[in-house]
Amino acid sequence: MTLGLAHAELIAVLTAVTDSEPRVMTVRGGDALPSGPFELGHRTLQSGLREWVREQTAHPIGYLEQLYTFADRDRNNEILGGRTISISYLGLVREQAAPGGGRPGWHGWYEYFPWEDHREGRPAALDRIAGQLQSWVDGEPAKRAQRQRRADFAFGLNEAAWDEDLVLQRYELLYEACLVSEAGCSPSGNFGRPMFADHRRILATGMARLRAKIKYRPVVFELMPESFTLLQLQRTVEALAGLTLHKQNFRRLIEQQDLVEETGGTESETGGRPAKLFRFRHTVLEERELAGTKLPLSRN
Repeated sequence: MTLGLAHAELIAVLTAVTDSEPRVMTVRGGDALPSGPFELGHRTLQSGLREWVREQTAHPIGYLEQLYTFADRDRNNEILGGRTISISYLGLVREQAAPGGGRPGWHGWYEYFPWEDHREGRPAALDRIAGQLQSWVDGEPAKRAQRQRRADFAFGLNEAAWDEDLVLQRYELLYEACLVSEAGCSPSGNFGRPMFADHRRILATGMARLRAKIKYRPVVFELMPESFTLLQLQRTVEALAGLTLHKQNFRRLIEQQDLVEETGGTESETGGRPAKLFRFRHTVLEERELAGTKLPLSRN
């Protein structure tokens, strides 16, 4: 749809967690997110998006919410053929094979953002980023103090705390420092797999939204099977947050909030010990939609 000299594009960040790894549905062999123009024949923005996802990936969509609208005047005009209004959505699904026509496939979040996964400690990518960012910080003496504060805050450098929710701020800072190829640069070092136009920026926005949202809404259950163990639930939350959580605190808070109920079944986990199977209490979802609820991110 053309809006003056601009056109509107619909983009989907479809997320699943498979084998304790957060994954995103991509097209073009992993280089882009499912997307397409908003056309006059589309009844709504969401129905238009669903049509493009169905055509390009043939993957079913369940939970879907509008994410953000990007309309930057000075980004990707040449690539996209003019100014583009990018209307993005976050979808939560359970991974299935995608036989659509857009070369669809699932790729891990941390393939695109290797510095975001702290489950096994500080990632090596952060050390490379710190060195490159320091050159950028020192590049303009008049702005050095401000740039240093921004770099420390975003990436948890120089004893600043790491905030898992700042995914977008970190990517935008790397873009500004010309450390990602989407900015028209040739960075030295692995700063994650690039994507078409602003699609990695939009993926970062979806990651940040979901990391923040699991702290006040039980949306993580959209990603879970019908029955699951508490360890599987914890591993899913950890995968999304990129953090390791304290097992006992996690289970205590889950029990306190009365989010799940036993199914009566068991499943063998690591070590062969049978673990109880749980399911999400759907009445809780109805009750919590108004008040909100948290899934605990108590770190080890």
